[in-house]
Amino acid sequence: MAETGKFDALIALGRAVVRGDTYHFEIVSNEMASGITRVALDTGVPIANAVLTTNTDHQATARMSEKGNDAALCAIEMARLLQAL
Repeated sequence: MAETGKFDALIALGRAVVRGDTYHFEIVSNEMASGITRVALDTGVPIANAVLTTNTDHQATARMSEKGNDAALCAIEMARLLQAL
């Protein structure tokens, strides 16, 4: 989507990465964030990260609507900023 030139900004959405008893949480979280950053840098399209990384399912449920709203506002602001530059 970022390579099409059709979008001023994107939002990366996902369910949630919930910490468990293994190191897997850190690997998944870091690679997800790295991938989103790499696409944004390679294409010049800002991408708001709305994938939750939490310690519990309860935290994910409590934060999901707020995180989506924050990401949408961030994407709009970044698109406007780039247009102004």
